[in-house]
Amino acid sequence: MTIALVLLCALLLDALFGEPQWLWSRLPHPAVLMGRLVQVLDQHLNVGAARKAKGIICVLVLITAGYLMGNVISYLGPVAEIIVAAILLAHRSLIQHVAAVAKGLRSSLSEGRDAVGMIVSRDTGQMDTSQVTRAAIESAAENLSDGVVAPAFWLLVGGVPGLVIYKMVNTADSMIGYRTPKYEAFGWAAARLDDALNLIPARGTALLIALVSWTAQLGKIRSDARLHRSPNAGWPEAAMARALGIALSGPRAYDGAMREFPWVNPDGRRDLTVVDIDAAIVMLWKTWAAAVLLCALTGLLTA
Repeated sequence: MTIALVLLCALLLDALFGEPQWLWSRLPHPAVLMGRLVQVLDQHLNVGAARKAKGIICVLVLITAGYLMGNVISYLGPVAEIIVAAILLAHRSLIQHVAAVAKGLRSSLSEGRDAVGMIVSRDTGQMDTSQVTRAAIESAAENLSDGVVAPAFWLLVGGVPGLVIYKMVNTADSMIGYRTPKYEAFGWAAARLDDALNLIPARGTALLIALVSWTAQLGKIRSDARLHRSPNAGWPEAAMARALGIALSGPRAYDGAMREFPWVNPDGRRDLTVVDIDAAIVMLWKTWAAAVLLCALTGLLTA
């Protein structure tokens, strides 16, 4: 079985079943195990002097572990590859988390704030409806890239070892890739490698969103993406903003302090409602469908 067909089956399996709680309430999720490994390395290496060098060692350990684990899984055959790939893709769970924000907003602003607080790191306690909606859509766009498209891309490029290595690095970035006194040096390698691994997938995600939304504004998407503080997240967010005709990013609060970020698609509509979250979810499914079609065509051509 070609790796494109493995990915096709994994995308379908994830879309059908997502993250079964009956299973992960009894067994540790692979992402949790990856997080525990990062935590152990953090505890033992992120001390004393030469923390930047130790952070590089941490990343090398994660890459080696991911390579070995991926090869063991591949040795077990295509069924194991499909199951693991489906587990490490996160499209269905992304939809569920974003839909929970829409459900919360339809009940009350307070419930919407609580739901969006589960998927973003910014302050949510004083958000209005537009801010809650904007945060949910930004999270949807960014996680479509690094939770679905990027794992799929690295599975195609490097097989299951490529997928597991990507998830290892991405997990490390989410845990130690911060510019804080504790992690600025130690997390440098994880953050920079994660940026590099997401370089192509982020732009590919933007292209897919533009294609499925018939938004022939790639030049404007590129310009908007450059306004974003992240070298990668701006691309899917800019494409989603153009597709929905809305403005994303902009001012938001972290740790009680308001920070003035530029708007992405600044001429877009800024008064947002729960209907815009619904539209973003439709866009997520359209992009998923395009990925499925591409995998099917690739699988047929390489069979």
